[in-house]
Amino acid sequence: MSLIVMKFGGSSVGDAERMKRVANRVVERQREGNQCVVVVSAMGDTTDDLIDLSKQICSVTPPAREMDMLLTTGEQVSVALLSMAIQSLGQPALSFTGWQAGMYTEAVHGKARITDIQPERILKAVNQGNVVIVAGFQGMTTEGEITTLGRGGSDTTAVALAAAIQADVCEIFTDVDGIYSTDPRVVKCARKLPEITYDEMLELANLGAAVLHPRAVEYAKNYNVPLVVRSSFNHNAGTNVKEEAAMEQGIVVRGIASDKNVARISILGIEEKPGQLAKVFTALAKAQIDVDIIVQSGIMNGQADFSFTVSLTDKDRALEVIQGIRSEVGFREVSSQENLVKVSIVGAGMVSTPGVAAKMFEVISDLGLSINMVSTSEIKTSCVIDNSRLNEVIQALHTAYGLDTDQTVYVGGPQDRR
Repeated sequence: MSLIVMKFGGSSVGDAERMKRVANRVVERQREGNQCVVVVSAMGDTTDDLIDLSKQICSVTPPAREMDMLLTTGEQVSVALLSMAIQSLGQPALSFTGWQAGMYTEAVHGKARITDIQPERILKAVNQGNVVIVAGFQGMTTEGEITTLGRGGSDTTAVALAAAIQADVCEIFTDVDGIYSTDPRVVKCARKLPEITYDEMLELANLGAAVLHPRAVEYAKNYNVPLVVRSSFNHNAGTNVKEEAAMEQGIVVRGIASDKNVARISILGIEEKPGQLAKVFTALAKAQIDVDIIVQSGIMNGQADFSFTVSLTDKDRALEVIQGIRSEVGFREVSSQENLVKVSIVGAGMVSTPGVAAKMFEVISDLGLSINMVSTSEIKTSCVIDNSRLNEVIQALHTAYGLDTDQTVYVGGPQDRR
């Protein structure tokens, strides 16, 4: 008997018929002799609809606490309906909200991180023969406040829960067969990868590959949770995410990711003295704003310019924070730029192979595009460029690194996350 965590995204439970299909899939696994814990997202576009509704009510930014109260209702609808569907098939089932499931988080609304899971109630229900359905994306602080984990949070719920209950496997069901060499809408010769390492998947997820949320991959790596990405619409084998994956000889770049959710912020004429950058980035951190690439230019007349990237959704808030510390830090001006994309190559073999980044720069240059910012690590190189010709860049890089053959190794695919 195996203990399995199964996570279904919004498109997988997007309407009544799909909900019934998921119920049949779960009952099938339970009747094979397994114990099943299911994590579900809100149905279809429910979350976006709730956000739009809040905008109709509030002319200003809604209170973060009330937004969490609102958005968690989407998953509560899903768990109740799926429980009903499973019970209608003759299989006992119980639904739980995140807080009923013992999911505790830090006291941050909108982007909370899981701090503890107390799964006793879940395990008791499972051992009594129930399929347990848990609402993804949500939790509770120790003070009893409802929180959400941010977009993609249901992936994190599922993997963290699998670690807490020591599940044999965590299966992420989505609208694609697994992790693909690239989005087939961009590169037609894309194919599914049978396996990929935690490290490579973590880099790709952080860099824009939409199949898995980075926090979910991080949990899987830290707690060695066997992870499988597969389709909820068929029974095809999926992609295994694990500690080590077979390396194909001669393949240096394992993947190409892109992220359109990028804005660049530039602070010009900041006085060059110790502690200036610390003040800026401490203020951004306190506002829960993640900063990605940071580039500082040369110093002239005792002043420096530097730029960094944030998500588009955080841009306006980041500008407010920076203006708020202007008197403390002192700078000439601050500006921002949109219509950018971050394109990245990833591969464990890059660290020992010279010229990999140079080839990337050459490919982008040959297309007549300028590179605005560059970031590197041992297994990735990222370039921020204009987003007007993104598909051409991805196809050109895919070809340049020999990925157009049957050695396809890029990660991407349609998104089905919450």
